[in-house]
Amino acid sequence: MATTAAMLQCYTLSFSRVRVRVSSGGGGGTTLGFASSQLGGARISISRPAPLPHKLPTQPIVARRVCPFTGKKANRANKVSFSNHKTKKLQFVNLQYKRVWWEAGKRYLKLRLSTKALKTIEKNGLDAVAKKAGIDLRKE
Repeated sequence: MATTAAMLQCYTLSFSRVRVRVSSGGGGGTTLGFASSQLGGARISISRPAPLPHKLPTQPIVARRVCPFTGKKANRANKVSFSNHKTKKLQFVNLQYKRVWWEAGKRYLKLRLSTKALKTIEKNGLDAVAKKAGIDLRKE
């Protein structure tokens, strides 16, 4: 049986004093290859691992500390000690998870919004505040 160069894959593995050359056919991810060491010529069977998926999540998805309705975000401020020594700190927005009744959709929406936005929603209504912020409530 003749194998072409395109079908034959060769791997060279270097260990401390043993050099192993692995050749395997161009099949799927579970085909077996055979290796022969240069010291004794013993054949070693090696299975190739299955290929990894193309896209792996590199970082976890974390919600930003920004209110989608008001656009409020963290403020950089000074922390002032008793000796008037100033160090930088962040003042974060008071974001809360809240179930809000959406009258037009006849259902509850679980939103992460600032307490200032919650007061604005109670005053003007959820539809008016979402329209002004450019948020489509049907996707929530």
